[in-house]
Amino acid sequence: MSMIQMTDTRRQDIEGMPAGLAHQAGFTLLEILVAIVVISLGLLGLAGLQAASLINNQTAQHRSIATQQAYDMADRIRANLAGVRAGNYNNLAANTPVDPACFTAVAGCSVANMAVTDHSQWNANNGRLLPAGVGTVRCLEGPNPPGGCVNVGPNWTFAITVSWSERTSAGNVVQNFVTRFSP
Repeated sequence: MSMIQMTDTRRQDIEGMPAGLAHQAGFTLLEILVAIVVISLGLLGLAGLQAASLINNQTAQHRSIATQQAYDMADRIRANLAGVRAGNYNNLAANTPVDPACFTAVAGCSVANMAVTDHSQWNANNGRLLPAGVGTVRCLEGPNPPGGCVNVGPNWTFAITVSWSERTSAGNVVQNFVTRFSP
């Protein structure tokens, strides 16, 4: 072998690699930057999905609470049928009346006091559980003697409405849950 051939086959670049492989190894800085941008966009997308999920979860929670609160008032009305017949549940407003505290009184509660207690406790719970939560009860149909119902009919029919404020992309919006029932 000649001296020239020996130096050609063993020729190496500055980094110690054979001359043909020096430019092929590893990632370039540009490839790394593109990978970082792609991963960053993916993570931003995941963060957006998480934020939307939290907002939708909050909305679902408010609707579940409103449903439960409406059924709570329906149960309270069913438990006081004498108060229904006396017209004590016809058209309960969104205000929260003062609780007569008749449960702790020696004489106990009258049917009218029971209706006021139910109204007071229910609307206090609506305000505590829902943002700007209030509730109303409206008699849609009932016998004529107690009056106060929208229509006269043989059966009692009530509409229970629970309202609350919900934050949306358009700002705060009042949401309502309405259910009808006959005790």
